[in-house]
Formats: sequence, structure tokens, C-alpha cells
Amino acid sequence: MADDPIWAKPLKFSISLALYAITLAWMLSMVQRPVLRRIGWWAGTVGAAASLLEIVVISIQVVRGVGSHFNVSTPTNQLFYQLMAGGVTLMYCATLVIGAFLAMFSRIEDRALAWSLRLGLIIALVGLSVGFLMVIPTAAQLADPTSSTYGSHSVGGDDATGGIFFLGWNTAHGDLRVSHFIGMHALQVLPILAITLPRALSEADRLRIVVAAGATYAAVTAIALWQALRGQSVIHPDAITVAAVGVTIVLAAMSFMTIAAQRRHQHR
Repeated sequence: MADDPIWAKPLKFSISLALYAITLAWMLSMVQRPVLRRIGWWAGTVGAAASLLEIVVISIQVVRGVGSHFNVSTPTNQLFYQLMAGGVTLMYCATLVIGAFLAMFSRIEDRALAWSLRLGLIIALVGLSVGFLMVIPTAAQLADPTSSTYGSHSVGGDDATGGIFFLGWNTAHGDLRVSHFIGMHALQVLPILAITLPRALSEADRLRIVVAAGATYAAVTAIALWQALRGQSVIHPDAITVAAVGVTIVLAAMSFMTIAAQRRHQHR
């Protein structure tokens, strides 16, 4: 068990998965063909049930006083771990199915919103895919047939080595959860951006802003993953990581300034 409060992990997963369920339900409401909507409904229902199962398992393991993820110390813990892994896979598939239906078979008149959903879906699937990297056993685990863990959040060190409060991200080594978290929630961040952009902006301007924001968001997700794979803590970036972030900020600023300049030119 980590040093975080026992309520932290169940709460984090409950909030995150609830946001996902709400987002998928909203996306499904925009699928126009009845047959596809019904298929999507079943996919979403299975995904929601799998998410609920994961929260239940995490809560049970907290009550038992043992770790939930990567814990293969007993047959019971192995079963719980496999149930959670299966739940994640089902959630991934539900997101893919509903997103594909929305992208291919729905006509969303607002192009900015449509592209925010497309870009958010792609980035979210990449973020969710990072979870599959976590279940790969480390070299130390493979070398020890008696190891009680299989897989790890961290790269270059132990999962239990420090952590940011509530988030739990490793402060001493690389942590795959950073890019996992950032990426998977693109499906909420980008559509919210599209919806909240001032209607005084033209549709073309709103679309440009969404695309620029999506590219920036994807770059941040990629940098977080790259940093973690190098075994580097998110709070201790080296010069290369700082440079990559700096380049991303500069390119994003240039993109938004170009959009603003084009808008001023159009209104002359």
C-alpha cells in the first residue's frame, strides 16, 4: 500500500471513470442511426459496468489492506488484478466503438465541436493505451519467480518511492500515469473548450483554435510519456524535457497569435 490516504485511490478512479461514463453517454446521444446507437448503448453499458467493477475491486482491496494493481501475491489478488485488467480493456473498446460511430456516422454541424471530439478521441485512446505498458513486467520481476507484483506504474524505480499527494505520481522516477491521465481526459478537455469558446468568434476561428489546442495537448501527452519512459520524474525534468516543453509553448503561442492576426485582418 502507498502512503496516500486510503480514500484517495477509490475517489480518483470514481471521479475519472464517472467523467468518462458521462462523456460517452453524451457522445452516444449524437449518433443518429438507431441501429448504431443501440450497438453503442450496449458497448457503453458494458464499459460502464466494467468501470464500476474496477472501482468495487479497488475498494475491496483497500478494505483488505493490500494493493490492487499489479498484485499477484495470492490467487485472490491475481483474480482481482485480472478483473481490473479486463475492465480497462472493455472501457477502451467501448470508447473506440462509440467514438468510431460518432466520427463516421454522425453529422455535427459545429465543425469546431466535431473536430474537438475527433482529436479528443484519438488522444484519449493513446492515453488509455499507456495503461497497457503498465502491465508489462519489469526486468526485476521477470528475474524473480517469487515476485508478488507483475507490472508497474513507474520506470526506473519502485512504485512505492514517494508520490505527489492525492495523484500519487512518483516524485523520484518516471511514472506512466502522468501521460495516461493527461491523454485519456482529452476527451473531456477539448470538447469543453469547443463548447465554451465565445460565439462571437467565427466558426473558422473556433475550428482553428480547437485544432491548435488539440495539437498542443497531444504534444504535452507525448512529452509526458517520453519523460516517463526515460525514468524521469514529472517534477524533476532535465534540460531536454524543459526544452521540449519550451518548444511546445512557443509553437502553441505562435499558432494562437497567427489565429488572432488572421481574425484582425478579416475585420479590417
